[in-house]
Amino acid sequence: MSWNPHFGEQRTGKFKEKYSRSKQWDGKQFNNLEHTSMNIDPREIPGLLRQQFTNTKGRAPMRAIPIVPFDATAWNTSAQQAKFIWYGHSVILLQIGGKNILIDPMLGPNAAPIAPFKVRRFSENTLEIIDTLPPLDAILMSHDHYDHLDYPSIQRLRHVSNNFIVALGVGRHLEKWGVPASAIQELDWWDTVQLDNVTITFTPSRHFSGRGISDRSRCLWGGFAFKTATASIYWSGDGGYGDHFKEVGEKLGPFDMGFMECGQYNPLWQQIHMFPEEAVQAALDAKVQCSIPVHWGGFTLALHHWREPAERYLAAAESQQHPAFIATPGKIHEAGMHEWEKEPEWWVASK
Repeated sequence: MSWNPHFGEQRTGKFKEKYSRSKQWDGKQFNNLEHTSMNIDPREIPGLLRQQFTNTKGRAPMRAIPIVPFDATAWNTSAQQAKFIWYGHSVILLQIGGKNILIDPMLGPNAAPIAPFKVRRFSENTLEIIDTLPPLDAILMSHDHYDHLDYPSIQRLRHVSNNFIVALGVGRHLEKWGVPASAIQELDWWDTVQLDNVTITFTPSRHFSGRGISDRSRCLWGGFAFKTATASIYWSGDGGYGDHFKEVGEKLGPFDMGFMECGQYNPLWQQIHMFPEEAVQAALDAKVQCSIPVHWGGFTLALHHWREPAERYLAAAESQQHPAFIATPGKIHEAGMHEWEKEPEWWVASK
């Protein structure tokens, strides 16, 4: 089979040597802090694939989800006030401490570029968003799954930033795609990077990685915590519920705001993707004062209704008396508890 650039790069001796320095690396792959598995019988896989591409009712919006155009004037106002934009799924443009940080910028149209059937994005022309973004102080990558690390997006982004802060192992893909090694910083769990007055910490999650049959869990996965003297924000990353959320809260909390993974769940893979109720509990464990569910509103990667993650998350948050709100795609939001009370229910109108 000819090399497909979407696959990225395989391991080499150089990368294996780098991995060996991590406590999470066992010589063959990276591992979670607790036993983690997917309860899928190989005999069930054909049926799951059939449902993914045939049982489509309600699993995607009837019309493309609009994205508010980027407003540079509003973004550059009050640069010391933490703010963010959600672009669907897990893509966040964050401004904290005056720094512009882009997290998991999968802005391509297809989350399954090597599969026979496309997994289309709910919004249109999202790659063009990259051309409208402000100057970026850093681009962050949490792991190498296709719905987070996207070849077409990187082809555009490699020309607009010289600072890629990524999970250990992701760098080999970026180098293959033309990002200079000098522009890449790889992080193990609890490693930190300073962007002037902003401290970025790579935090554990309960997940896995891989872009092909032969490279499962060959790069690390995780979340990010952001700290300044006046602001603290948590982005959970992909993964199932676990004790690591309490550890994050104890070491780095409390957080003014948290972006919690919530979407693309299924009982068969509950240990690697949280259900909404678990995501709310994770926010509480991590000492998040106000939260926003992410990892939904972008693609159909599970069998639930596309709006279900948001609706269940809000219901669970209300039952726990935890402030939470749903971000509007493309809209600038200030990071703070006051936002959650007044955001319109755009996802209901999108049907």
